[in-house]
Amino acid sequence: MTETILATYGITKSFGALKASNDISIDLRPGEIHAIIGPNGAGKSTLIGQICGSLAPDAGRVELMGQDVTTLSTDQRARAGLGRTFQISALAMEDTVLENATLGAMGASGRPWRFWSAALGDRSLRARAEAALERVGLADHKTKRCADLSHGQRRQLEVAVALTLEPKAFVMDEPMAGLGAEGSKNLTGFLDSLRQEAPILLVEHDMDAVFALADRISVLVYGEVIATGSVDQIRSDPRVREAYLGESA
Repeated sequence: MTETILATYGITKSFGALKASNDISIDLRPGEIHAIIGPNGAGKSTLIGQICGSLAPDAGRVELMGQDVTTLSTDQRARAGLGRTFQISALAMEDTVLENATLGAMGASGRPWRFWSAALGDRSLRARAEAALERVGLADHKTKRCADLSHGQRRQLEVAVALTLEPKAFVMDEPMAGLGAEGSKNLTGFLDSLRQEAPILLVEHDMDAVFALADRISVLVYGEVIATGSVDQIRSDPRVREAYLGESA
């Protein structure tokens, strides 16, 4: 039996009469990138919110490393090993690259920190932060303000912050958003290598990146998964071509 790192079982969520998630069961396996695609309004953000803890499902459950985390908060899930990067950057733009990474390391430590200066002076936190920056290729930029980074470098910094939590799985919400062709190409190569660090559940609109990276793809339409399979299977599925890729069956 294939080991499962992250999984949902029958996740269901309604907003009034709108069923944004309808009995969704997906999983993420070691070393893989599992992409979630679908048109606008398909329910991707609602699903990610339930996986990461910002939304509570009406029914179903979320498991991380075989443990039920459905009732855990976003912070508790992060400390349990769920690393998230956001569609809209959540970085502290006026702080330096190292300070942003240190913030992540502070959260990973689980210790209360009354003073920012004390945290910055803690050798173990700094070592964890610097190791994460080295991993994503930003070690030489650690004294830069986040605001002075390129868009692609900010995406890399988000990953570094997540890495300080030593994640068991990544959940990435449109990491290619706002990147040009060169930036997307560079980030695609980086994510391809990152899967060995931890598997990635990837929500992405850039289909070139999805087809280049994904081991499996799940297609979400009107809150339901209509297909899951390899790139070739999804490309040739008539339901997917009609519902999402814009072709007639």
